[in-house]
Amino acid sequence: MDWLTQHKIPIGSWAKALVDWLTANAYWVFDGISAVLETLIDGILWLLQAPGPVAVVIAATVLAYVVQRRVSFALFVAASLLLIINQGYWTQTTETLSLVIAASAVCMAIGVPLGVAAAHRPKLYAAMRPVLDLMQTIPTFVYLIPALILFGLGMVPGLIATVIFAIPAPIRLTQLGVSSTPRQLIEAGEAFGATGWQLLWKVELPYALPQIMAGLTQTIMLSLSMVVIAALVGADGLGVPTLRALNTVNIAQGFEVGIAIVLVAIVLDRFFRNRNEGEGSR
Repeated sequence: MDWLTQHKIPIGSWAKALVDWLTANAYWVFDGISAVLETLIDGILWLLQAPGPVAVVIAATVLAYVVQRRVSFALFVAASLLLIINQGYWTQTTETLSLVIAASAVCMAIGVPLGVAAAHRPKLYAAMRPVLDLMQTIPTFVYLIPALILFGLGMVPGLIATVIFAIPAPIRLTQLGVSSTPRQLIEAGEAFGATGWQLLWKVELPYALPQIMAGLTQTIMLSLSMVVIAALVGADGLGVPTLRALNTVNIAQGFEVGIAIVLVAIVLDRFFRNRNEGEGSR
């Protein structure tokens, strides 16, 4: 097999040449993207930090009740956020939330239209499928390196890596929801003279909404799983104390940060879950 290894295809060299070319010739594109994403993250962070912890806890508790109409969930949200404040991780939690919310917004803004297009064009989805598989299976550190080179240290490369890792979920689930719309509903809409856009907005998307919301919750969970990876490229948040606890073998700090991440994940998941889902299963 030596003859095969002696004629190695220079995939790595091609990738390096591409990144070098982008760095030299398209730096203004990445600077613009970085500026927009930094503005988005800073705006979300300001909304979470400017009012103060107590005000944010009260607002989140009220919003939890308005969304789910359950006192138990509202109390759980309040207790979870107060416990995070008690443990001293409020600032890091807001930084992680800003990253997760920004990444989820970008994923949904790109993923839902792509999922709709893929549902209407099977050949497009067939071409996208291997790319989506690659995005979900390739080790995160591989595309973290060019992201770091192109966008520098900070929250932006962490956001880019999170989006690459999480965006297949909304694309796949939106495609599944739209493509599974019963033919009878579409034919009924066509019989009433509905246009293609009207069918999309009034028939297909409402039918696919549970799948789209499932894609949103999956995006949030996948984004949260990237907090430690994002910390490696300078992103603030709960990943920083997690790495510090790992490097110093600090069991107590690691457990505290882990509890904070779990509480954030549960709260966000329940926020976007169908409030009738629990009642239907009983």
